[in-house]
Amino acid sequence: MGVELPRMGHEVTVCPDGTTAAAALERNTYDCVMVDLDMPGMSGIQVIARAKELSPDTEAVVLTGKSSLETAVSAIRHGACDYLTKPCKLVELQTLLNRIAERRELTNKYRALKRQLKRIEGECQLVGNSEQMQRVCERAAKVAPTNSAVLICGETGTGKELVARAVHDQSLRAEKPFVAINCGALPENLIESELFGHRKGAFTGAEEHRLGLFEVADGGTLFLDEIGELPKAIQAKLLRALESGEIRRVGDNEFYQVNVRVVCATHRDLDSMVIAQEFREDLMFRINTFEIALPALRDRIQDIPSLARHLLMRFHPRTRPDDMLFSDKAIRALQSHDWPGNVRELANVIEHATILCDQLPIKIEHLPERFSGHGKGLKVLKRIGPLTLREIEMQAVHEALERHQGNKPKAAEELGVSLKTLYNKLSQSNSLEKSA
Repeated sequence: MGVELPRMGHEVTVCPDGTTAAAALERNTYDCVMVDLDMPGMSGIQVIARAKELSPDTEAVVLTGKSSLETAVSAIRHGACDYLTKPCKLVELQTLLNRIAERRELTNKYRALKRQLKRIEGECQLVGNSEQMQRVCERAAKVAPTNSAVLICGETGTGKELVARAVHDQSLRAEKPFVAINCGALPENLIESELFGHRKGAFTGAEEHRLGLFEVADGGTLFLDEIGELPKAIQAKLLRALESGEIRRVGDNEFYQVNVRVVCATHRDLDSMVIAQEFREDLMFRINTFEIALPALRDRIQDIPSLARHLLMRFHPRTRPDDMLFSDKAIRALQSHDWPGNVRELANVIEHATILCDQLPIKIEHLPERFSGHGKGLKVLKRIGPLTLREIEMQAVHEALERHQGNKPKAAEELGVSLKTLYNKLSQSNSLEKSA
């Protein structure tokens, strides 16, 4: 093998025993280490453990004459990516090494793309010097190196996903995937498949096997936004996955082990939901090991100037920080606003202003009309004569949206309905207007 592999283009270091192999691993980095299970000095399992300790990216292959399921399971559990029984055919070994090379190439491409994305988006940054935001940053940094479950609470638009990314980026999982899903944005019948995956033919439309987000995020962080919108049936399955580290795809009988850190977020009061039996108490305790409460933007108006500058420079990366970006009157108008949509609403306002502004600084006339007292509000359904029950319902929906300046989650909360129900009502409203 020490002769044939170099002929195939591989660089090979041959070691007579496990101790020599461990010494070679300390001197050099290898793409792959191939070991026998029984070797003098150190066993193959010990060599694999040492290789993973020195270079986690190094793949390991076990060559053994003890062909059995127990042998394979033991090798995989100790970090081997595959195993071959002796005597093995050269073509089998070459096929295996080609797979390892392809996997390493994909890993390198992923890391390169991730670095490129970070250069484009910039580092995850929590902006604000207020006491409230400093406390958020401190708590995120404190919990990040642990594997504890984190629950991020705060109104819609306060930046809960940004905090979740900050926790991930400061953790030992930073080089692994960060996968986010909004639990309230998917139909109930698709959430289980989205989280846990499915087998081909598991249900109508399942034309191929599909990995769930738990498997996609394996080794990294899974961010479950709006966890309060998760149906009770899925809550039970999520609880089992969190407690056991095992998931089962829809339509499959086997369980798969995953190593995922779960960070959850909600704008709802989970304690009240538990009392109302809308959320499982055991799941709430499981996801709420460490809580981070995000303040509303109206409670930290001293951060608005720095946030506005940060957002403007995100839309216009070539803008210099020392330029005058906003007039004093525009800043005062921004700080006087109630911000029901929080930072997300501020981002929309800044983007609106950059479209109207041909030359900095941004002035109050570049802001939306509501900042100069000329806002017209959202349209409310009106007509002469008595209203039907559906029209009364639609009017209540639009009035709630107007009170909350288009913030749908807050309007849904006031109306006492789920976000999905609110979207259905709005869809009915659009149909009503078209038929009018």
